[in-house]
Amino acid sequence: MTDGVPVQQSTPPTSEPGTPGGPAAPAKQRGTYERPGVLATEQGPVIERKVDDTFSRIIDEGRQRLERDLFAMAATATMAGLEVGLGVLVMLVVDHRTHDAMLGAVAFSVGFLALLLGHSELFTEGFLVPVTTWVAGKARLVDLARFWAVTLVANLAGGWVVTWLALRGFPHIAGTAVRAGAQFIDAGIGVRSMVLGGLAGAAMTLMTRMQQGTESEPARVVAAVAGAFVLAGMPLFHSILDSLVIFTALHTGHSPYGYLDWLGWLGWTALWNVVGGVGLITLLRLVRSRKRVAHERQRAAGGHAAEGHATGVA
Repeated sequence: MTDGVPVQQSTPPTSEPGTPGGPAAPAKQRGTYERPGVLATEQGPVIERKVDDTFSRIIDEGRQRLERDLFAMAATATMAGLEVGLGVLVMLVVDHRTHDAMLGAVAFSVGFLALLLGHSELFTEGFLVPVTTWVAGKARLVDLARFWAVTLVANLAGGWVVTWLALRGFPHIAGTAVRAGAQFIDAGIGVRSMVLGGLAGAAMTLMTRMQQGTESEPARVVAAVAGAFVLAGMPLFHSILDSLVIFTALHTGHSPYGYLDWLGWLGWTALWNVVGGVGLITLLRLVRSRKRVAHERQRAAGGHAAEGHATGVA
């Protein structure tokens, strides 16, 4: 009070946290990120963001692959058969000249590199992305079944053609091809072929998962080379790759096995490729992202309900 007149105390202006003159903003927890909220949480570990981003890429890619028209799907799958067939040719030539099957397996990676860079469709690459898209409610089961059927048939058709051409151009690999194909046919239907088929499906799906988990092209190339070596070098029983080896042998006209033997082997091997890829790898991936899967299914159900209501109103 001055000369009997009360003096009003001025209140200093308040500032928002983090602004000059204001209180310090709360420290951001190390290893967290701000998330605009697909699942309503605002912060979480960085690893969760990476998993979530990978899941989003899988869904986006899966919808594109499953929604292709029949001709586009068949064309990309036929190209995959041609590319894997090229890898089989290189593998057999290297094996024939060096008598080293492991070196031939390294050479086979040419086919998987062509597959990666050409964005083609291989049947056994359809166990992670398309299945996850279907489980998340973004595609129908009939779409998944169509995708598998078309890619399997087109892969084999393209591979049959390129292996026929390969044997005409490199007839000296005939003996190597017959010997290589015999190890698959002679295995028959049993526990060993079941396990090798399951491991092949798991290896392919793991390769796909590694490639989906990174945006680095060099890393994806490394995954493709590693996957090719595991499949061809061990070898595991891969329904497409090994069918093309068998086709090359059948084209010689001197193999002790025929197309009926191959067909029985194919059905058994393709079954366990699916079981290994979906059951061992994709299922665990879905469990890891179960909250996001549930969220996407709710969104898909809501979208379908809204479409149905709009149709009824119209």
